[in-house]
Amino acid sequence: MLEITDSHRAQVGAMQVRRALPRRARRTVGAWCFADHMGPMTATPDVGADIGPHPHTGLQTVTWLTAGELLHRDSLGSEQPIRAGQLNLMTAGHGVSHAEQSTGSYEGTLAGIQLWVAQPEGTRHGPPAFEHHAELPRVDLANAVATVIVGELGGTSSPARRDTDHVGAELALPGGATTIPLQPHHEHALVVLEGAVDVDGTTVTPGHLAYLGTDRDELGLRSDGPSTAILLGGTPFDEQLFMWWNFVARTSDEVDAARTAWNDDDGRFGTVDSPLARIAAPPRL
Repeated sequence: MLEITDSHRAQVGAMQVRRALPRRARRTVGAWCFADHMGPMTATPDVGADIGPHPHTGLQTVTWLTAGELLHRDSLGSEQPIRAGQLNLMTAGHGVSHAEQSTGSYEGTLAGIQLWVAQPEGTRHGPPAFEHHAELPRVDLANAVATVIVGELGGTSSPARRDTDHVGAELALPGGATTIPLQPHHEHALVVLEGAVDVDGTTVTPGHLAYLGTDRDELGLRSDGPSTAILLGGTPFDEQLFMWWNFVARTSDEVDAARTAWNDDDGRFGTVDSPLARIAAPPRL
């Protein structure tokens, strides 16, 4: 099967995003529950994504840049610059807060994708954590290079933490045809970040999610010129999610408790050492 859905345009901090997940027609792909294609925008030493301290529960944030630099700060005390081709992975568990801001030195194009992975019941109440990976393994394919961000692709595994059976990879396509190996028990989707990619005879461009379903052991792709796409996959997530704002929960009551804890600053989410203003949780309508 092939299902194409449009992304929703939104403004996050100073950056315009195209939100491919969640959408009404497609809420998750495996445990992947959120995908914001960020930018491109022009960053300066003082202006970047500039998203002030905000909380998360029950998810992992996967930050992947295709251009530029950002500075991550969180309530664990992490202060980590991230550059294109590097991975920041933050596990929220019971509660964490963080900010993404300009580095104070980088000037140029800023672009990438922000992804969330829903944590399963076994880990979503656990402690928060953060990890940075400056280098990730690559798989050389016929006429393409895949960088394994999370999980396993073509027999090559990322060192990043996984709480479920899922995969995320950047596909660099110089032009022409290639074949990507897949796990048939996974469902998969493709988010094109740059260029255009032909999937099953349909051209997929930025601003769309191409859902590929399950039962594929390979994926044939073609591009007429240099293109970049993100492959997402995983075992279909069988836990019912309740997502609101920055919280991935199971019930409305859990979300209400997290919202109150953040707005009351009761200590659950810690403190982020950031010059940016703390973002209050909006009213629940």
